[in-house]
Amino acid sequence: LFARAIHYNGVTRDKPFIAVNCGAIPESLIESELFGHRKGAFTGAIKDRIGYFEAANGGTLFLDEISTLPIQVQSSLLRVLEERVVVPVGDTRPRPVDVRIIAASNQDLHQLCKDGKFREDLLYRLDVVRLTLPPLRQRRQDIPLLAHHFIDKYATEMSRKVTGITNAAMRALLSHEWRGNVRELENVVERAVIFAEGREIDVGDLPFAAAPETQDSGEDLREALTQFERQHII
Repeated sequence: LFARAIHYNGVTRDKPFIAVNCGAIPESLIESELFGHRKGAFTGAIKDRIGYFEAANGGTLFLDEISTLPIQVQSSLLRVLEERVVVPVGDTRPRPVDVRIIAASNQDLHQLCKDGKFREDLLYRLDVVRLTLPPLRQRRQDIPLLAHHFIDKYATEMSRKVTGITNAAMRALLSHEWRGNVRELENVVERAVIFAEGREIDVGDLPFAAAPETQDSGEDLREALTQFERQHII
């Protein structure tokens, strides 16, 4: 979310935005995925292919979980950042690229440098402007905005007629610890949208138990039984 906000609110808004989860790419394919390859460079390379750097040329390349990059790939990445050129696997000709890099890590890169798992020169090449994002539980004022965003998103995607979220359910969201941060919140809202067809999301649609004080008072017996049954099934 933050990487996209930086991209779409700057001079690059009309240029490509490419997001790459470094931890999801097999180690043997990382250099090919990032820098591209020539036909025949390795088994399975049946045609030339540009990498993420060239695909993002002129725009923004977001490298998520950058701490998972192998040391040898870190060296190649450092060369690209310093020389502003990429050399596809199986090629010898450098290709110029103009890309803004945004990198994210949920690990302490300085500690990884001390442990010999991350190149210190690469860290300082990347660490020009640092944005430290506090966990969701430390910025609870963001929860209502994010919750409504995800409700709209999944109600549209799944063609569900969800009319909103009750105060009791919102209080339950605000009191939860959110160890999984925004991803956990998105998962909880997506799940709730599935159950809340034709009405508001309520505490019974949430996968965690709400505190007693978050329950709305004055609900009739039929609604109370419905909420209990739903929570029991979940």
